[in-house]
Amino acid sequence: MTERTKYIVGNWKMNQNTEDVIAFFDAIDSSKLRHEAWIAPQAIHIPICLQNTDDFKIGAQNCATENSGAFTGEISPASLKDIGAHFVIIGHSERRSIYNEDDATLNTKTKTALSNELTVIFCIGETLEQREAGKVEEVLSEQLRLGLAGINSNKVIIAYEPVWAIGTGVTATPEQAQETHAFIRKFINESLEIDGEKTSILYGGSVKPSNVEDLLSCRDIDGGLVGGAALQADSYMGLHA
Repeated sequence: MTERTKYIVGNWKMNQNTEDVIAFFDAIDSSKLRHEAWIAPQAIHIPICLQNTDDFKIGAQNCATENSGAFTGEISPASLKDIGAHFVIIGHSERRSIYNEDDATLNTKTKTALSNELTVIFCIGETLEQREAGKVEEVLSEQLRLGLAGINSNKVIIAYEPVWAIGTGVTATPEQAQETHAFIRKFINESLEIDGEKTSILYGGSVKPSNVEDLLSCRDIDGGLVGGAALQADSYMGLHA
């Protein structure tokens, strides 16, 4: 079996102020970080995160399709690289649903980010309605096929986030998550230009200290994309226990 890196990626969304950011890193005991420790703060806080830690990779929650130009309010992937960001999350369900980002747009964002040597955490996931209709594999395969078309890179991490489990307190069982992750890995191997066995696939959806061990013990789950449980240092450390 291929040995893959495990990650605990905190997505802070639109939370934390400067004081919170500094307090978080001050409270982290780096000797207890068992897995790769990554944080995606608000873009405005990326520099202060980088100034306050050497133990975490810091990245963005989103980026633009272009590196520069007349795109008011957008975040340039080239500028993210320039300030020291390591990665970017692309295709989070909130970007897909609230901002109507489609697969073609996400594909362009991914290619632009990779061209700047940023690692991409590419998010996919189904809604409750799609799951109940038995369309999980159809939805995920379409998101992967279109979103990662023409991409052959070892700097892509997949995050499976069932939309019905995000911020709801409801978590896919380890068995449900493992079954879906195994399908994702098989699809990548058979249908994309990326090596599925070497690709880390994270689970996102109400991951917390009480369930992270069961999830990460599954063969095809290589870490977590974590929201609320990553906002406080003690809770984040609990994800590494």
